[in-house]
Amino acid sequence: MAWPNRTFFVMRFDLRRLAALVRKEGAQILRDPSTFLIAFVLPMILLFLFGYAVSLDSTRTRVGLVIQDSSAPALRLAQAYRSSRYFEVTEARSVAEVRDKLVDGELRALIVIPQDFGRGVKRGRVPPIQIVTDGSQPNTANFAAAYGEGVRATWAAAEGLERDPGARAAPVAVSARYWYNPELKSRFFLVPGSIANVMTMVGTLLTALVVAREWERGTMEAMMATPISMAEFIASKVIPYFILAQASMALCAVIGVWIFGVPFRGSILALFAISSAFLMPALGLGLFISAATKNQFVASQVALLSAFLPTFLLSGFIFEIGSMPWPIQALTYIVPARYLIPSLETVFLAGDQWGLILPNIGIMLVFGMVFFTLSFRVTRRSLD
Repeated sequence: MAWPNRTFFVMRFDLRRLAALVRKEGAQILRDPSTFLIAFVLPMILLFLFGYAVSLDSTRTRVGLVIQDSSAPALRLAQAYRSSRYFEVTEARSVAEVRDKLVDGELRALIVIPQDFGRGVKRGRVPPIQIVTDGSQPNTANFAAAYGEGVRATWAAAEGLERDPGARAAPVAVSARYWYNPELKSRFFLVPGSIANVMTMVGTLLTALVVAREWERGTMEAMMATPISMAEFIASKVIPYFILAQASMALCAVIGVWIFGVPFRGSILALFAISSAFLMPALGLGLFISAATKNQFVASQVALLSAFLPTFLLSGFIFEIGSMPWPIQALTYIVPARYLIPSLETVFLAGDQWGLILPNIGIMLVFGMVFFTLSFRVTRRSLD
């Protein structure tokens, strides 16, 4: 079908027409409750889930402490496990008492202080202890074993004991120090990562519906009858959702700092510069999907598959990119959120490290140019 008004593509840009179109789109947003549901309610649910329900910390792991020796050193080691913030201890005198709890999943590990433990300590050595873990959850099992051994090693150092008194001292002593997140709280990187998912949801999912909605409701023909240019049409669809996404991001950042206690060591300028750069590919991709599909249901599904899931799975938010197979690692380079999440974590935890932030901003802007170019091309072909 040929449109009679082809000046839609070639008219000069007019700010008055753009302002009118933006007001029209803003009124549409205010009339649609689902927009606020996606822009504010769902992000809050997502943020609270990652802030409270999801935790990668291994604190308070339920373990069974089997004390088979009643000597003073064994009791002191048992007290070290009781006092550890990493364990929630259930005590027993024999393995048989707690074996069923390990099988049923009530306990994640058993720590056994064996008989004659005190006798070995008197000889100036650290007798071995036994740590039995539940292999059905490998990560928790590894954490329990590592922390269990760590508590024993810390106690042995405080007691002045050595595993082998005749062994030579190591020439180098390694002391680990964690900067910016010394307590290794997973919340400190889960909350900034969830902000990236919120911006993807608002920027791409909502924008993916705007042009498709015009086609489904039959208002696109009326838009074509007005004296507007392509640039004005695209800008009128992008600007309101850009503002909406920035408002959602700001709300999530405030909640992350004031409710979840995530430190914010950077500046507001850096935060908005990073979020603005990411919204370029997010909005461009949403607009491209909307113009290409012309159907709200299809557009929403494509947006979830092409934007939200890659942001969740391939950006380093939950799964470390370095541990992925190399073909998947290569695929992550075309996911804009891969460059957003490290920048957000840098601003929140380390501050305005522009040497790290600016390259990511540049890459995201390049992605934005690509997606907006595709949006212009697809929209033009669909109107000819």
